[in-house]
Amino acid sequence: MTTIATAQATSPATSGGRYWLGVVSREHVRRGVELGIAQVNHGKRTPLERMSPGDGFLCYSPREGMRTGAPIRSFTAIGTIDDGPVWQADPDDGGCFQPWRRAVDYRTDAQEIPIDELRAELDLTSTPNWGMALRRGLIELTAHDFALIARTMIGESAVAQAHE
Repeated sequence: MTTIATAQATSPATSGGRYWLGVVSREHVRRGVELGIAQVNHGKRTPLERMSPGDGFLCYSPREGMRTGAPIRSFTAIGTIDDGPVWQADPDDGGCFQPWRRAVDYRTDAQEIPIDELRAELDLTSTPNWGMALRRGLIELTAHDFALIARTMIGESAVAQAHE
C-alpha cells in the first residue's frame, strides 16, 4: 500500500511523483472511495493511463450530483494511485455502461475542504479563468498545491506521521 507521504517524498524523476485532480460530483466521489477506484472524464481510458502507481490523486466536486444538486466546490477525497493497470468495468455489474477505472488507496481520515479556503494560496487558482481548466475533468497539479490541499484535508500531524 502506498501512502500520500510516499508520493510526496518521491521525486518526479524517480517513480512518477505526479499529482492529479479529478473533477467529479460528490456522489460519484463517494462511490469511488467505497470501491477504491478513480473514474474520470465519463469513464474514458486515456486520462487514467496518464497516472502511475504512487501518484497523488485528489477529487474536486463542483456539485453534489452530476449536473444536479447543490454546489459543493470542495476537495472531497484524497488518495494515492495503486499498482495495476486501468481496467474496464464489467457490464454484468449492473448496466451497459463500461467505464474505465483505476485503483486508488483513499485516505479515510480526510475532511472535505471548500476551495475558497485555499484559493489565495493555490497555483491552480492564480490565473484568471482558472475554472475553465477544471472542465477538462482531469488536470495535473503542482506539488505545492497537492501538499497544501493534503495538509488541509488530513492535517499536519497526519502528514508528519506518514513521513516517519
